[in-house]
Amino acid sequence: MAQPQILIVGAPGAGKGTQSSNIAEEYGVEHVTTGDALRANKDMETEYGTPREYMEAGELVPDELVNAIVREALDSADGYVLDGYPRNESQVEYLQGITDLDVVLYLDVPKEELVHRLTGRRVDPETGENYHTEYDMPDDEEVRERLVQRDDDTEDTVKERLRVFEENTAPVIEHYEDHEGFVRIDGEQSPDEVWNDIRDAIDERVE
Repeated sequence: MAQPQILIVGAPGAGKGTQSSNIAEEYGVEHVTTGDALRANKDMETEYGTPREYMEAGELVPDELVNAIVREALDSADGYVLDGYPRNESQVEYLQGITDLDVVLYLDVPKEELVHRLTGRRVDPETGENYHTEYDMPDDEEVRERLVQRDDDTEDTVKERLRVFEENTAPVIEHYEDHEGFVRIDGEQSPDEVWNDIRDAIDERVE
């Protein structure tokens, strides 16, 4: 099998991080996220400045700079699973100009389930490990007692994050629905069931 070039899209809480890690391990490709790419290249000089300048000022990194960083990451990867980009239609157009996608995976999860997943998430401040109040709590009582909810996982904040995702990224998903490698995955299934569907989708589309 050739090294696949995969895009995974879905709302916050859809499971992109978990499934991207599975893809990277199974197929030996790079897991490329915009956050990691920006941190890894924060001092990269471009005509728009460096990512560090915007990150340290707490400002959004402009599309042009994000595009340049993503291109750098993809150019150095034999195969990849791209997670968290593109976020708008102009980024879609840029991505089309620099690479050819084999598979576009859309993790489709109902809004109510996304809210449930995200508001139930808890973090261990000492290790950074994520847990969930219903699905996945640690056995160690001491760890359970120190878990905290992230500020951006409160119900009001989660609903706003999902509204912003819907507003900005829904057109991206609509665009890719016509891509020959587009696959809608039922993301409400268990992680193992989602992974089985993803693996089947990739194996069917990449020789």
